Amino acid sequence: MTTWEYATVPLIIHATKQILDQWGADGWELVQVVPGPNNGLVAYLKRPTGEK
Repeated sequence: MTTWEYATVPLIIHATKQILDQWGADGWELVQVVPGPNNGLVAYLKRPTGEK
């Protein structure tokens, strides 16, 4: 069974693509983007931990 680790990442509107590209290059998969504080956005990401 796959186990997962999770991260929440604040997104800066003018750099959203670069932020998500960097996390994706590190093996993170985008799960959802939701409204955050101060009219910002927060991304929820996951990746397998490697444990079985």
